[in-house]
Amino acid sequence: MDKEKPEIEIPSIELLKAELARVESRRNFRRALLNIAGVLVVAAAVAALIATQVFVLIRVNGSSMSPTFEAEEIIILKRTEEVKAGDIIGFYYGGSIFLKRVIGAAGDQIDIDQKGNVYVNDELLEEPYLKNKDLGKCELDFPYQVPEGMYFVLGDNRAVSLDSRIKSIGCVQSDQIVGRTVIRVWPLTRVEIMR
Repeated sequence: MDKEKPEIEIPSIELLKAELARVESRRNFRRALLNIAGVLVVAAAVAALIATQVFVLIRVNGSSMSPTFEAEEIIILKRTEEVKAGDIIGFYYGGSIFLKRVIGAAGDQIDIDQKGNVYVNDELLEEPYLKNKDLGKCELDFPYQVPEGMYFVLGDNRAVSLDSRIKSIGCVQSDQIVGRTVIRVWPLTRVEIMR
């Protein structure tokens, strides 16, 4: 008995061309996806590098800046050493970043009376951001002149804030400054761009 060999069907040229076009199309699609993924990874790495060099994300600890900032809020600082009175800055102290408000710069004369009124160069400082005025813990003799290249900083919750009134902290040097606050990003109900 002769076994019949199965007949081999030879595809037409048109069928072969169509299959080749399909395989090549898949290869081109994969190549395009890999190129896009590569570009996205590089773009993300560059964006992350720029973001960490320009901005700093920090979480507020404690209540020294209340009511402006509350504990657990998340703030973005813009890296800079150039700040002015009224700016809320982050600065390095003892391995941590402290948040405080700039009250005076080099050469300014600061005075705080027993009721907590702050005077800069003999002018009463308007402080609408305070809930309560308080002298708080103070180790300085007033009036106090801010030394060259330094900033006098205070927390907005003067009763509990550790700031330039404490000799161990003192005035902030410009090279200690991380940056100034630009936006509160958390909680979402309190998102705010800072002046």
